[in-house]
Amino acid sequence: MDLEQMEVRIGEKGWHLYQVVRHPGGVGVLPLHDDGTVTLIRQLRPAVDAELLEIPAGRLHPGEDPAVCGLRELTEETGLRAETVSPLGILHSSPGVFDEVVHLFLATGLSQGEDDPEPYEEVAAVRLPVGEAIRMAADGKITDGKTMAALLRFANRT
Repeated sequence: MDLEQMEVRIGEKGWHLYQVVRHPGGVGVLPLHDDGTVTLIRQLRPAVDAELLEIPAGRLHPGEDPAVCGLRELTEETGLRAETVSPLGILHSSPGVFDEVVHLFLATGLSQGEDDPEPYEEVAAVRLPVGEAIRMAADGKITDGKTMAALLRFANRT
């Protein structure tokens, strides 16, 4: 990631200084089991000094296909493998300061294998009914933006 400072002309309001964090992009995957449950992960997020409940997610490698990244992150963080990933669109996580684009997917046809988290990651898988997860996003118990967006978009598809 890089920090870029730029001057931008805003119509007749003149030139204004902006700082933008350049990010390679990311992926988030909502794993939906055949029984109507989803697997989320709980992990420490030091930036907000809290453990958050989130969809499995990760950073894109340069030139990596987002669906391939999503399948990799899903397996690394949960041990789940998916037969199918379907796009749920993109998310601009914080467009006032980041150029990051998060690609969201729905994963189905799941089978359980072994997880393989990064050496610095400590994640715990949490499986719950998708309706409960949607309610948790609506009432503020889930606060992660990519997770809220994935759940909302899934709910809107059904």
